[in-house]
Amino acid sequence: MTPVAQRLQALSITLPPVAVPAAAYVPFVRSGNLVFISGHIARREGKPLVGQLGATLSTAEGQAAARAVAVDLLGTLQAAVGDLANVRRIVKLLSLVNSAPTFTEHHLVTNGCSELLVAVFGAEVGAHARSAFGVAQLPMGACVEIELIAEVQ
Repeated sequence: MTPVAQRLQALSITLPPVAVPAAAYVPFVRSGNLVFISGHIARREGKPLVGQLGATLSTAEGQAAARAVAVDLLGTLQAAVGDLANVRRIVKLLSLVNSAPTFTEHHLVTNGCSELLVAVFGAEVGAHARSAFGVAQLPMGACVEIELIAEVQ
């Protein structure tokens, strides 16, 4: 068992299958040694986790949602590369947070995803560049959407 698989097991994480796209796009594209994972929205029991940070959801709830998105992203990344042991580096995240105009903790919400990636891959592979934005709305009313770029072997 690879170190990544061991960490997933220790965290009690079972990776989901690739979600069927909700519109005209593909779940991932590989170009050379980079894999671009399309945006994944927060879900609970297969349905969009709807809400707005700073209005109907707390920062802690947003962090949990971003962590759940990370699990889904990892499932898609595994489908793209066959084995997460083939990931050389998580390069970048782009996080969109459905938020009230006065909400300013987008970066803390996004930590839910970032921290899980570091826990799964270790700091050397899992630490990444990122952007976190507040937006007025996301598809299906989801509270968080995150996309990922990874370098692979």
